[in-house]
Amino acid sequence: MRTFKLALAGSVASILMLGSAIAGEVVFRSPDDAMKQGISAFNGGYYELALPAFEALEPAKPQIARFYLARIYGDNEGAYTDHGKAFHLYKELADELQDIDPDDDDLAPIAAKSLTAISMYLRDGIPDAGIPADVETANRDLQRAALTFNDEDAQFELAKVYLRGEGPDMTVTGYDDPASKIENGRHWLSRLSQAGHPGAQAFLADLMWRGKFVEKNQAAALNLIDVAVANAPPSERVWIEDIYQNIFCNAGEGVRQQATGRVAEWHSRYGRRPALEDSKDGLDTLAVEPVRTCANGELVRPMSVFASAPKSEPQPQPQMMIGAPSPAPTQRSSLIPAGASSIQVTGTSPIAAPSPVVGLTPNGATAQ
Repeated sequence: MRTFKLALAGSVASILMLGSAIAGEVVFRSPDDAMKQGISAFNGGYYELALPAFEALEPAKPQIARFYLARIYGDNEGAYTDHGKAFHLYKELADELQDIDPDDDDLAPIAAKSLTAISMYLRDGIPDAGIPADVETANRDLQRAALTFNDEDAQFELAKVYLRGEGPDMTVTGYDDPASKIENGRHWLSRLSQAGHPGAQAFLADLMWRGKFVEKNQAAALNLIDVAVANAPPSERVWIEDIYQNIFCNAGEGVRQQATGRVAEWHSRYGRRPALEDSKDGLDTLAVEPVRTCANGELVRPMSVFASAPKSEPQPQPQMMIGAPSPAPTQRSSLIPAGASSIQVTGTSPIAAPSPVVGLTPNGATAQ
């Protein structure tokens, strides 16, 4: 079960004061003010307030404005969903920024995210908007975002595509090699998980828990998903905590005990402090904090609660699940802490023909 409350760390009042209404239009004092207010409204889900801010921002900072407008139109949970508009905005951005320097801190991320979004759309097409599927272009755009721009989210999407036996061709003696694609998908998940990418950690933990594509190791899965929750930014927490809840509630006492002894080591090796302020991605401290329970009524708790509780005292009973604090990242090892499997995952043998792995977006990120 799950209940939600909004933790509004900020300024609803300032959001509501986006500008002065003159003749039915919103007027901003400066482009920077429009951008600040637009991003604040976007993060809070106030799209009706974000739209005029980004429209006002477009003459001064067109790439940033169009990027956020595309995100609004591409949000299935919003009131302004229009995937055709979102696709065309992303396409304009990708075309305009095709020669951008990958080291451009302001525009390279927008180019990478736009290429990734185009790839997701083109994989199946958008029938309602008359946009046909184009898998070849989808593969090319995703690979460029992942490799040229070194975008972690694109690399994560590429890993999931490979695990489905899809993606850019990998040939052996002239024949497509699904096994190599699956191996490459495992490679990207391992690499990203070691680097602290919360989505990859959660996805890999789910695979490890069920022994799908990788060797089954439930204690390692519990440790890894615990780290993923701590690493997750506000916009990713819900689906990652969904996976945590499933693993935590189904973990037996023996699995929990194994995981408890390694909590600090896992967080030290694979923890990453989530960035709460990001002018490009629109992430801040506005978050949904779920209070979760297992089917038997047990509260879902981070593993740090078990690790820090004295053995002679009853286990504490916090009222909501919170991510365990992540120590400052140390030099990462290619090996998982002693006694656990390495994140450099190996496949089960033999590798059968891949069954679909759903989830090219957070709404479907759990492997099936």
